[in-house]
Amino acid sequence: MKFLTNLLHKQEKYFSKGGKLEKLYPVFEATESFLFTTGTVTKSPSHVRDVMDLKRMMMMVVYALVPAVIMALYNTGYQANIALDKNGIAELGNWRDSVIAFFGAGYNSSNIFSNMFIGGLYFFPVYIVTLAAGGFWEVVFAVVRKHEINEGFLVSSLLFPLILPPNIPLWQVAVGISFGIVIGKEVFGGVGMNILNPALTARAFLFFAYPAQISGDLVWVAVDGYSQATPLAQYASAAGQTTFSWWDSFIGLIPGSMGETSTLACLIGALILIVSGIGSWRIMLNVLLGMIVTSSLFNIITSSTNPMFAVTPMWHLVMGGFAFGAVFMATDPVTAAYTEKGKIIYGFLIGVLVVLVRVVNPAFPEGMMLAILFMNVFAPVIDKIFLNANIKRRLARNVN
Repeated sequence: MKFLTNLLHKQEKYFSKGGKLEKLYPVFEATESFLFTTGTVTKSPSHVRDVMDLKRMMMMVVYALVPAVIMALYNTGYQANIALDKNGIAELGNWRDSVIAFFGAGYNSSNIFSNMFIGGLYFFPVYIVTLAAGGFWEVVFAVVRKHEINEGFLVSSLLFPLILPPNIPLWQVAVGISFGIVIGKEVFGGVGMNILNPALTARAFLFFAYPAQISGDLVWVAVDGYSQATPLAQYASAAGQTTFSWWDSFIGLIPGSMGETSTLACLIGALILIVSGIGSWRIMLNVLLGMIVTSSLFNIITSSTNPMFAVTPMWHLVMGGFAFGAVFMATDPVTAAYTEKGKIIYGFLIGVLVVLVRVVNPAFPEGMMLAILFMNVFAPVIDKIFLNANIKRRLARNVN
């Protein structure tokens, strides 16, 4: 560690003002701050000290995402192995077969190592492409604007692969994250200025630009030519039922986006975020309450033609990206409401909207992405209402 510290300090002169690589200082600073705690201190006589700076906040979110990443690896491989067993397919039919044969992983859904290994062959390429493409734009804008590279991209780069299907083409991953970073964040001024969640913006772009690769049955299981609908899609069909149990859906042993299937993993992440004070429990709770109230009303109304009316709150909880969105997307501190009462309204309306999209429009069964993005736009309006009300109360109190 001392050797690495000394090496960085020796190179700093080339990146500092007046050095040959002055324009690349944001890259140097990002590398140094990622490896070590910054030595920069506030020099003014009075300032607030807090152990939770932006770097630690972002790393805490990464820790909270670890259970979802583990389930993404396991379930992606598990679904692939099950498909291979059912159809008698000897191999996956691409470069991954050679890697599996080289390491002797094999195809066996009851083998944890086999599931994790095959899942990794799908998840990590998507993650690496996300880091490369998104990181490129982060560096470009940091150099042009002459400011530091923010750690917030660490979270966006991990969230994005988790909300994608395993069979997504890698070039679309690069295009999607580029759109999310540039249009969803940088055009607004960068971290802290964006009104839309960058990862969700990227997924929304892919959904509308390349619907065949981001939806449908063929994209959810990592086996070429194998079709398997998600539980949410099965419920939205005329049958109005699913072949998966509630428990499997809760654990995450179902087809779906790589990191969204496990409600259990999301709940573990929620606990980490709430205990650490990073994630708002008010938003999470009210997203849940909004979903429960709205879905219960549809259960009471019933419909003979739309099977989604009969989906209970327990099933809405474990299907699609509801749990993942409520825990990791809706609570984004930059794009969510920041007043305490505003968080309640913001979260509740997300829960209402996701059920409305799922039930009223069964052709588009997953509504979490659109619900969160829609409320991202209205979060400043909600906050403004409560801020103005608070100002009026304080003025009235001073007058009296």
